[in-house]
Amino acid sequence: MSPGVVDFLFRQLVAGEPPEDTQWRREGTVLAEQPPGAELARRLSETDLESLTPLELFEYVRASQRLVSWAEQLKERAVAQYCSEQPARTPGIAQLHGRQPPAE
Repeated sequence: MSPGVVDFLFRQLVAGEPPEDTQWRREGTVLAEQPPGAELARRLSETDLESLTPLELFEYVRASQRLVSWAEQLKERAVAQYCSEQPARTPGIAQLHGRQPPAE
């Protein structure tokens, strides 16, 4: 654990508080409840991992996994859409690669 985490846990112990930061729960949506999307990605990217307690780090990893699953679903939908397109669009792609002469 980083020195900051050890210091935080020691202060919590001395004050008789739980070994987690409860203040961030009052400031908005907790990371565990943040729906996957751009806001979750922003919050994860701005988090200082060295300052997290072990419980918070666990929640960070779980939130990261939710974000990865969400992004994977986006990719799968895009691939499905691409594969279901009408053949009318396919010649345009082939023309870009020089496989067919341009239509006149």
